[in-house]
Amino acid sequence: MDIRPIRTDQDYRAALKEVSALFDHEPEPGTPEGDRFDVMVTLIEAYESKHFPVDLPNPIDAIKFRMEQSGLTAKDLEPAIGRTNRVYEVLNGKRALTLPMIWRLHSMFGIPAESLIKPTSRA
Repeated sequence: MDIRPIRTDQDYRAALKEVSALFDHEPEPGTPEGDRFDVMVTLIEAYESKHFPVDLPNPIDAIKFRMEQSGLTAKDLEPAIGRTNRVYEVLNGKRALTLPMIWRLHSMFGIPAESLIKPTSRA
């Protein structure tokens, strides 16, 4: 198996080209081709996480995204945040989330806790 680290943008593009051809017909796991595919994908992911980091959304955007994604209303958030006026205060950045709110939003709606604890300039 002739695999080298991805160090440059040129290496990265070459690795993407090689792997993209395999996504339509992914090789069987455990075969030499499957092992090569797994290693290449791991190298690409490592390069991307180092060179193209994805920042977490701020808490308000994370909540609004989950609301849109799941068809939730402000009323649906009341068990996690409190009365409707408090929900709107949070969504408008006028009130910060408390630790109990963060825990309930995470456990009830599956919003990543990392996003909910991120400092925001709106609050």
